[in-house]
Order: sequence, then C-alpha cells, then structure tokens
Amino acid sequence: MLAACAAKTPPDHSADSAHHSFQDVEKWAPIFDAPDRDEWQRPDEVVTLLQVLEGQTVADIGTGTGYFLPHLSKVVGPNGKVLALDTEMAMVRYVNDRVQKQQLTNVEARSVEQDDPKLPLGSVDRVLIVDTWHHISGREAYAAKLKQGLADKGIVLIVEFTPETSKGPPAEMKVTAEQVKKELDAAGLQAEIVTEALPDQFVVRARRT
Repeated sequence: MLAACAAKTPPDHSADSAHHSFQDVEKWAPIFDAPDRDEWQRPDEVVTLLQVLEGQTVADIGTGTGYFLPHLSKVVGPNGKVLALDTEMAMVRYVNDRVQKQQLTNVEARSVEQDDPKLPLGSVDRVLIVDTWHHISGREAYAAKLKQGLADKGIVLIVEFTPETSKGPPAEMKVTAEQVKKELDAAGLQAEIVTEALPDQFVVRARRT
C-alpha cells in the first residue's frame, strides 16, 4: 500500500496507481524525474514561493527521488540544511545515492512515519510538500505536528494538483486549495492561497505566527 507521505505523484497517475508500492524506485524514477517535469512543475517558481533564505533549514516531505533537492540545496547554501523525508525506505536509499553523486553536502535523507514527520520542536524554517498532501490521512493532526516543528515565523508550502487538470491522482483523491487552507488554519497556522503561474497545480502557504 501507498504510504501516507509517499513520493511525488506521476503526471499521468491512473485510478489504481494510488495503491502501488514505491519500493521499485527504478520504475518510478523516470516518472518523478521526467525531462518534461520542469515544464509543468516549475521548481524555481515553487522554491521562490517558499521564500527560502540562505542558511535556513528546509524539510522536503514526500521527497520521493529527490527532484527538488538540488534546487533547495542551492538556495539554502553551505550554511543551510535540507532534510529529505519520505516514508519509503527505498526512496531514502535512492536519495542518499543521489546526494553522494551530486555532492549535495547540505542534504540529509531520513525515513519518517506515515502520520508523523518527526520534526523536533522548532527545528525547521521551511516545509515543502509537493504532490503528497492528498495521500495524508488525518491532515489536521499532521498539520499540527508541522506547526510544532516550525521555527518562529516558519512557512509550510503545499503544492497539489488542481481538480481540473488531468495530471495527478484520480478525481476522488484530489483536494482543493480551500480544503488545504482550512486544514492548515485548523492546526493554528495562518494560511493563504497563493497567486502563482503553475499550469496544473495550486499552492497554499501557511505561516507560524
């Protein structure tokens, strides 16, 4: 079964693929790191919306094969840190290999639980969750744990597929921007639906005030 904080959903996600295991990383890596992903994912814009500063600590939850890691590593710089978190140990091992090959010396890969990102109190400045929020059950409780892990004025950025796009999970699994905002607000975060130019996704940003 698919873990709650699973890796990034492929753009042509079919109705039954939500139940596939991600242990076969070699099968999923060409999808998660497809050459055309940059065109619709627009990672530079996403990282800009996360408002990362040099020297900060960023958690990439549901990191999958680590698609966003080179972008985050560059922005936080040598004095910053990127935590690559996933529930699937095969993905964590894959990311560790990627970190070594690409010499991402400020990236650390960790395994986390389906219902717990395992962020120590006030330990991270930014949290990025891309194409993963719809997999999480008990999202309000999960958001509360994110809040605990955030430093003062920390930010959570949720990126999900819009209900209208053919990309992403089947319609019954998709969430709306309004729903995500409500879940983050319920956890005591201050959330807003962000204006962006992503062709197939929406963005919700929440702050710990």
